[in-house]
Amino acid sequence: MGFKGLQPILYGGREVWPLVEGGKGVAATNHASSGAWAAAGGIGTVSGVNADSYDDDGNVIPQIYHAATRQGRHEELIRYAIDGGIEQVKRAYDIANGKGAINLNVLWEMGGAQAVLEGVLEGTKGLITGVTCGAGMPYKLSEIAARHNVHYLPIVSSGRAFRALWKRAYSKVPELMAAVVYEDPWLAGGHNGLSNAEDPTKPQDPYPRVKQLRETMRAEGVADSVPIVMAGGVWALREWENWIDNPELGSIVFQFGTRPLLTQESPIPQEWKDHLRTLEPGDVLLHKFSPTGFYSSAVKNKFLNALVDRSERQIAYSKVEAGDHAVQLDVGVKGKNFWVTNCDRERARAWVAKGFTEALRTPDDTLVFVTPEERAEIRKDQADCMGCLSHCGFSSWKDHDDWSTGRLADPRSFCIQKGLQQIAHGGSIQDNLMFAGHAAYRFKTDPFYSNNFTPTVKELVDRILTGD
Repeated sequence: MGFKGLQPILYGGREVWPLVEGGKGVAATNHASSGAWAAAGGIGTVSGVNADSYDDDGNVIPQIYHAATRQGRHEELIRYAIDGGIEQVKRAYDIANGKGAINLNVLWEMGGAQAVLEGVLEGTKGLITGVTCGAGMPYKLSEIAARHNVHYLPIVSSGRAFRALWKRAYSKVPELMAAVVYEDPWLAGGHNGLSNAEDPTKPQDPYPRVKQLRETMRAEGVADSVPIVMAGGVWALREWENWIDNPELGSIVFQFGTRPLLTQESPIPQEWKDHLRTLEPGDVLLHKFSPTGFYSSAVKNKFLNALVDRSERQIAYSKVEAGDHAVQLDVGVKGKNFWVTNCDRERARAWVAKGFTEALRTPDDTLVFVTPEERAEIRKDQADCMGCLSHCGFSSWKDHDDWSTGRLADPRSFCIQKGLQQIAHGGSIQDNLMFAGHAAYRFKTDPFYSNNFTPTVKELVDRILTGD
């Protein structure tokens, strides 16, 4: 028995601890971490987002793209993703050795999400217990799960989002919905489901929101035995004591995304693990730079600070003289049809004097000022786009119809595939995107990690079961 009488649950026909490893895309969780989590009796999660595959010697195959067009590279990306996903699931299943369960996590907003999901499920029959899926509204998740006879676990951030999914699709396949994941949009790492009605600077207590989600589920006839998985900000179970065995909430399962980063089996590079031990409260930033258009949470570093600074070097313009836009911009742009305020022209001249000599247009009729090196990198990354998202603000790619979002590519964003692939495979932890949940600062103060102790996944799960 675990902390405060925490009991195993029945999932996929076997008893497992109600502890889920959060799936972290682009190689931040892989077979080693998720297989070990399942072997420890929990639910391990293989990420199906650009997962690694290996050559005959066991080395990671670099995902290099050869096609001349984005559509061609997108097809290569899907192939890599399916091959990698199958490989990771098979290896995780072997490590689990009949214990716990293996889930697959996919981002609904990733490019070719449906094709990747179908391909991985087709190639791993009987190995995956359930599919978790968020970032967007994954309406088709239930019908894909039904085709492959696996459970599905939608990820939502509100009762309202769940109701929309249920009414449109999930009510037709209720028997395969194993749980509903509530992901706290203020505290979770990676992409967050903040709606336009919610203030990113004012976190809300998750308890009333999860209570409301349960009430919504009950109103739709979903049994209390279908768990809600609490994800985002979960560190120690003793802080969630009043959630366990609570009739208001029904069955609750806990998801850990950030803590499994610092384990022996965690595949992230050592430099990243070491950096996690140095974080202070406030070192994780909830920001809007992701090309998905979603808010996301990542560790503040040189890369993120440069994006913040870039957005601050921004002025609005008009194509014709209008209102306050009474003077012509004479720096950073070619041509004369950029009308700005007098004050903004002075700001622009000051930026140019500091070396930010290139003005790039954004989809919002503004200009951002960057160095020639930044401009060259932005243009190259946009040209190299391999269609890793269903809609990409940075490159204007869309994975269907005419392959374009119809909007100007946004230089305030970045190539997320490049940033995540590089950091996961040993690239600089200052110059790439480092996702983490907002509780990551606790590595520094939690005595479990003192004297540079790095637990195995089994030791971490055992520790969590004590309540700490």
